[in-house]
Amino acid sequence: MVTIMSNPLWSPSQQQIEQSQIHQFMQRVNQQHKQKLDSYSALHQWSVNNPETFWNEIWDQCGVIGQKGSGPYLLNANKMPGAQWFPEAKLNFAENLLKYRDERTAIVFRNETDHRVELSYSELYTRVAQFAAGLKQRGVTQGDVVAGFMPNLADTLIAMLATTSMGAIWTSCSPDFGIQGVMDRFGQVKPKVLFTIPAYLYNGKTVDCVEKVTQIAERLESTEQIVFVPYLGNDADISEISKACWLEEFIDPDAKEVSFTPVSFDAPLYVMYSSGTTGTPKCIVHSVGGTLIQHLKEHQLHTDIQRDDCLFYYTTCGWMMWNWLVSGLACGCTVLLFDGSPFAPSPKVLWDIAEEEKVSVFGTSAKYIAALEKAGTKPRESHKLEPLRAVLSTGSPLAHESFEYVYRDIKEDLLLASISGGTDILSCFALGNPILPVHTGELQCRGLGMDVAIYNDQGEEIREQKGELICRTPFPSMPIYFWDDANGEKYQSAYFAQFDNIWAHGDYGELTAHEGVIIHGRSDAVLNPGGVRIGTAEIYRQVEKVSQVQESICIGQPWKDDTRVVLFVVLKEGFTLDESLKTEIKQTIRANTTPRHVPSVIIQVADIPRTISGKIVELAVRKVVLGESVTNKDALANPEALSLFENLPELQG
Repeated sequence: MVTIMSNPLWSPSQQQIEQSQIHQFMQRVNQQHKQKLDSYSALHQWSVNNPETFWNEIWDQCGVIGQKGSGPYLLNANKMPGAQWFPEAKLNFAENLLKYRDERTAIVFRNETDHRVELSYSELYTRVAQFAAGLKQRGVTQGDVVAGFMPNLADTLIAMLATTSMGAIWTSCSPDFGIQGVMDRFGQVKPKVLFTIPAYLYNGKTVDCVEKVTQIAERLESTEQIVFVPYLGNDADISEISKACWLEEFIDPDAKEVSFTPVSFDAPLYVMYSSGTTGTPKCIVHSVGGTLIQHLKEHQLHTDIQRDDCLFYYTTCGWMMWNWLVSGLACGCTVLLFDGSPFAPSPKVLWDIAEEEKVSVFGTSAKYIAALEKAGTKPRESHKLEPLRAVLSTGSPLAHESFEYVYRDIKEDLLLASISGGTDILSCFALGNPILPVHTGELQCRGLGMDVAIYNDQGEEIREQKGELICRTPFPSMPIYFWDDANGEKYQSAYFAQFDNIWAHGDYGELTAHEGVIIHGRSDAVLNPGGVRIGTAEIYRQVEKVSQVQESICIGQPWKDDTRVVLFVVLKEGFTLDESLKTEIKQTIRANTTPRHVPSVIIQVADIPRTISGKIVELAVRKVVLGESVTNKDALANPEALSLFENLPELQG
């Protein structure tokens, strides 16, 4: 195979390399363990060959607060699931996020309007003490579940910190979920206390939540207290909700100190949820220590976050990137929270805020970056972004054109890190790296301590070929269990059914010649025309080049003893899918891929169904096309869009 090495879009200077925390960590490893590591590749190999030593060094380098124990720090090192990390450790998650108590800015909250809230680390600590006292007075103790049906507010983060300071478990979803979507999640974990709001703001509109919360309260029998946070005012009538009170009635305004409850490394911290588009969501339980140490590694080493940084990620509280974002407090930086539409009142709203708040790390989704380019937005020309040094993207593969757009129209000198992992691991398998160059279409590297490889169907490692993304050895942020899965069958089936004792993540990917990673889409959405596996991202990348197309989704449809590719397109306003446009789309795909990638059928639709976190749902569309039922439409942001794919004459045999 002939490998064509592309020129990097960006490379760090020698000074940037030497000043990075990951470079300093490499020197630490060399000194402490008599190594001669001189590249990231060498450091990564050392980290996966010596997992116990590596994660012990991460604990020390990142300054974890807690009792580590005397070791060993890893038991059952060759067993997945079953490995045990830091078995003697005692620590508290919130204590690590509240290690700083000074007057530096901890949190800034912004929304679509001019509303702004700022809290120093000292003020944040006091506010957490007030919330925690309220929880304690309501009988919340270690192991109880506290839920947030909340926008991305400062009080949402404070409620999480108060909950976890007591050793209790936090879970959340955003208020745009429907009633059944909430019950599918919270109904399983039975929260003792629920934080919520009377209304929220999105796309310039105020959305009332009282009626929705009233119905949820009637069905959540386990919930003893519902706390309304007065976002957008406290004049709503909540008197009909028997368990409800306003936040200021709930907290103890005189509380000044937080009493942190030490728990084991593998104590439960968060309950996260799978998307639930093909059935009831899985309740994935993540640990205190595993989440903390993994996020510290990713923030400090892979993102180089320091106290002077302002870290932002556009996310809701129903997406795992919220959990990833708020862990930034452990680095002592400023965490910027935003709630609302990223295009209201205009496409430049987030860049206005980035300029005003001096954001240095800007995180978002691949969908947002593509939409920004299609909107003709050029922040480089309209905004002063001197502090900005990194843009992070996740949620779906970042198209080549989006890489080029960022460097052309946002900023030339920055690290563009496409990252990939997921709710299942509450972190990343592949992500950014401040000491490596950025290549078009690639995630820079595999994460430290993550023994990631690509396997073919026979379980053999392959390089520069497409296959299953797997992880061969345990890592601390593996889920500790699934809720109501006493014998572990759901857990085993989710990750270990394909390869014994090997984590199969469900991504279809590729390792490149320069140790980067390409994600071609989800394995369960891979197309298979003529027996050739095709990642959907390969098709989307080409379709997005066609200027008339707003977005697209494709599926494989069984057809005459084979599978044919069916492409659905949403066109920009004023365009119609005629034969000439179909030809242009097909020629664009054929010219840049293979004849097998070319769709047999192209159909125009008005909308594409998405999850609440913005991911397109290929499996749900395929089910509708095949006449099968989609059992959990409440997991979708726009479930009505599914009807657009029913009984299409072009797809009938």
